[in-house]
Amino acid sequence: MYSSAHPRAYSACSGCSLCRLVCPMWRARRDPCYSPEGIAKARQSGAALAELAPALEACTLCGACDPVCPEDIALSAMIMALRRELPPHPELVALQVGYRQAAESAAADPAGALLLPGAAMRADPALHEKVTALLGIRAAQDDGADIAVALEIGGQIAPQRLRRFLDGLDGRGLVVGDGLLLAALRRWLPAARLQGLGEALGNLNAIRRRIASADFYVIEARAYHADHERLVAHYDALRKESGCAMNLDLQRIAMPPHASAYPGLRIGSAREDLAQARWLLQGRNPARIVVENAAEREVFRRVADVPVLHLAELAASNEEIHHA
Repeated sequence: MYSSAHPRAYSACSGCSLCRLVCPMWRARRDPCYSPEGIAKARQSGAALAELAPALEACTLCGACDPVCPEDIALSAMIMALRRELPPHPELVALQVGYRQAAESAAADPAGALLLPGAAMRADPALHEKVTALLGIRAAQDDGADIAVALEIGGQIAPQRLRRFLDGLDGRGLVVGDGLLLAALRRWLPAARLQGLGEALGNLNAIRRRIASADFYVIEARAYHADHERLVAHYDALRKESGCAMNLDLQRIAMPPHASAYPGLRIGSAREDLAQARWLLQGRNPARIVVENAAEREVFRRVADVPVLHLAELAASNEEIHHA
């Protein structure tokens, strides 16, 4: 019932270096070892996994490299697979286990569409309530937080745990807050009706008409790059309607400000998130920053002196939500 992807291997890398142009870890270091190309070429040359560990841990898994690769290598999937071969980080495995224990006690959800919000949104009850009201759907009791963490850190996912999670979602409409989990669900449940949270909220008139030309709109990179060819049209239309600026380069690749949608989960240095966010704001003078990812809202609030809002917070009031 559940499919899996079979991306081209690192052996197909020709060394064209296009992935470097969009890679945050390359931009921060200017070291060829810290790039998807560097990792792929090192593997071709027989480099030991231990030699690659610093670069594998520095990767934000933003997925920007995937749509630009002319060899059609799923580079972020390659990096996630290599992370699974590294020794686990005990504190991150403990985080994964904690989420799994919460999921095991969750009740089954009634029929209908579901929101899989992710931990950053669950940590903000007001935002969580507003999003569910806007979308008119209930949040899943089990949103797969432990599975999303495992995808990011290279942790193990027990087959029975994955099956229990997917069986609860099969045949439903799903709005997914975590970009890595969304990409995995596209492989595991190819017939499901899936949307990322940013796309789902951005299609609502109560929100869409409130995006202003003076806003800097920050697309959640992981969900966007996992469905890049289709979503380019969605965001181009949104940008033309509103006149806002976005975190897109000239290739329509979303440059990410933050690594994870899970509070406290970061394998590399959190300082790089702040430096990346400052870099994205260079030369810009927005009146507001609007983000799709609740975790990125907190990053920008630390580096910007203008209001930083989650996309859902653009809706003026609960009254407007219910009449949208």
